[in-house]
Amino acid sequence: MSQTTSYPKEKINILFLENISDKALDLFKQNGYVNIKKIGGALSEEELIKQIKEVHLLGIRSKTQITSKVLDAAKKLQAIGCFCIGVNQVDLKAATQHGVTVFNAPYSNTRSVAELIIGLSIMLIRRIPDKNKAAHEGIWMKESKGSYELRGKTLGIIGYGNIGSQVSVLAEGLGMKVIFYDVETKLPLGNAHAANSLKDILAQSDIVSLHVPETEQTKNLINKNNIKHFKKGAILINYARGEVVELTALAKALQEGLLSGAAIDVYPTEPEKSGDKFITPLQGLSNVILTPHIGGSTEEAQQNIGEDVSVKLFNYLEKGITNGSHTVPAIALPPVERAHRILHIHNNVPGVLSAINTQLSNHNINIVGQYLKTNDEIGYVVLDVDKQLSKQALELLKDVKGTIKVRMLY
Repeated sequence: MSQTTSYPKEKINILFLENISDKALDLFKQNGYVNIKKIGGALSEEELIKQIKEVHLLGIRSKTQITSKVLDAAKKLQAIGCFCIGVNQVDLKAATQHGVTVFNAPYSNTRSVAELIIGLSIMLIRRIPDKNKAAHEGIWMKESKGSYELRGKTLGIIGYGNIGSQVSVLAEGLGMKVIFYDVETKLPLGNAHAANSLKDILAQSDIVSLHVPETEQTKNLINKNNIKHFKKGAILINYARGEVVELTALAKALQEGLLSGAAIDVYPTEPEKSGDKFITPLQGLSNVILTPHIGGSTEEAQQNIGEDVSVKLFNYLEKGITNGSHTVPAIALPPVERAHRILHIHNNVPGVLSAINTQLSNHNINIVGQYLKTNDEIGYVVLDVDKQLSKQALELLKDVKGTIKVRMLY
């Protein structure tokens, strides 16, 4: 059955920021959505408030900050697509309270990051940054001192999620021993095994790679107090989050020779756009690779992210599917013949579902299908009702106490 949103497609406004892949636009263009605006960079809070007033779908990456003030101004906003791994840039509590669905692409650049971690490990353990610098300066540094193979070395992975586990598989393929540490119990892949504590993994590993989210618990996870537990001459790689490593402590450990190298891609404070000035205490240090937050930035990853998030946005807009949402509870139902579908988002308080059913029952409106799912903040009801009475049902549901948003899907 071919269905479409009841709201005219030519009136639906879509805004994509931060040079999101054209793959994200293709799906909407192919399905008749014409009001798509694409902006190359991020917008400030003030600029975004001006732009977002008539926007129904918003696409961002990691630089655009979606604050409560932005969401207050977004009266027509249905969903936000974060075309990246995390959703830290969105005030999820405020988005939940406004009934705005938030999607991201948690797996789409996994391979890109994992491959780069292995590449960096090889470059650092062979001291290629030092030799590269010398060659550019006209110095012939042909020596094997301090250069090693990965084979037989121990890789310690902190955070054994999607990326960490993928790195684990690739590392074992190169003959490395893999140990990992995670706050949750994880099933090891291959011959990897879990370390008993963070201290244990630091003490045993020749290379430590971080793959943790940014939370209060992970802030300065590697700091001046525990960096002394690293195996002497070890290498640290952080392609996770900027707040995870205390960079001044890392710089000191590198200068004093406790660590022999490091690769860092993310920083506590990062420039707003390409070309801006960038400062870190790690600049100028030997055998250190610094990259500008490009761990997952490959053509393949951006295309995968573009496809993944745009499909989630499209499915929510046209089918009411919320799988993968960080705010609205996940529901995925097939369309129902001879019925119109209404989506109802409300505060999660007792009696709302009863009030919905009472309103419709009192007006002799037959419910063909109904599904409710809740989280701590809100409830999400998908209702299929008789076509002849769907417009009346929509108006009645707007008056239900606790309603945040109600929309006729088709």
